[in-house]
Amino acid sequence: MTELVEFPPGFRPDQLEGFRIGVTSDRRSADLIDALARRGAQVLHAPTLRMANAVSDDPVIADTRAVIEARPDVLLATTAYGVRRWFEVADAAGLGEDLIDALSETAILVRGPKARGGIRAAGLNDAGMSAQETTESLIDEVLATKPPGLTVAVQLHGFLNPSQLDRLREAHDRVLTVEPYRWTEPDETDERVDRLIEAACTGGLDCITFTSAPAVHALFAAAEVRGRHDDLVDAMCGPVVAAAVGPVTAAPLIAAGIVPIQPERFRMGALIRLVCEHLESARVLRLDTRHGPLELRGAVVDVDDRRVALAPVALMILRALVLARGSVVARERLTSALPGTNDEHALEVALSRLRQTIGVPGLIATVVKRGYRLDV
Repeated sequence: MTELVEFPPGFRPDQLEGFRIGVTSDRRSADLIDALARRGAQVLHAPTLRMANAVSDDPVIADTRAVIEARPDVLLATTAYGVRRWFEVADAAGLGEDLIDALSETAILVRGPKARGGIRAAGLNDAGMSAQETTESLIDEVLATKPPGLTVAVQLHGFLNPSQLDRLREAHDRVLTVEPYRWTEPDETDERVDRLIEAACTGGLDCITFTSAPAVHALFAAAEVRGRHDDLVDAMCGPVVAAAVGPVTAAPLIAAGIVPIQPERFRMGALIRLVCEHLESARVLRLDTRHGPLELRGAVVDVDDRRVALAPVALMILRALVLARGSVVARERLTSALPGTNDEHALEVALSRLRQTIGVPGLIATVVKRGYRLDV
């Protein structure tokens, strides 16, 4: 008896077939990669930053002792992982009960639902959540609703503009921080970021996903070092979709002139759904030809009732022809786009291979002394 396989509503295992997606996150990357791969995507994982625990827990323990002694009026809890690790370190140092006692009368404000879950798992209750699920909006909340002169503790989450803490220090007597984890750059021998940048700049990616602002900054910095910053930005302003999990992550992309897609709910599942919907609706090129319908999705083409995978050069040529929708594409334009050469003979060889790969005689027509077009 054949076993029936049930999929979640809206799920199709071929939703992303043909699309190539870069994943820049480290923590929880396996969940994101698995979700994209199960929908048919080719995934290039290149964590631009790694979430690392401190080499020594001594600074976290010292900051915990300071919080216990101060018994803060307000605590800003920013991430579930940070909260959990903070209390794990405190427990291991024999300070867990003292920390919970010190925070029992504290007004705890959380950045989002996950941070709220971390606080409640520790046996504490929060007094509210930020309006926009950002640390900046948490600080806005404190400055707008709390009287000045308080003691405020902040659980840092790897990256926060120092000016935000300065805002708190200007209004309150004492601001304490605890940094249970930090961001670190990948090992120098890890070449995955190089491959992601090169793939994005040369037509080898359709989408790059981001789940934190530091990951965006780190990718831009890596591209700058390699002399590909402008190429990368141009790619994400054009054929490569930038997908951000929320407005904080999107901010450095927008600052670079890139318009990312963002889900309405700042969650991983919502990001995955949005990537599926956007690529299917906006990044599948369809064209009716004299030889039947043609559909280009990512690195594959559906033609003559067949699905054919294309090499990067063949994909570049076919994409240009499809976008021209039957108009002539000049030889010079196609030749100039070939990687590493401007040789017209190389273009002729590439076109011959593309025709053989597609296997539909007459679909790609030669216009003598001008260029090439699709027969529509």
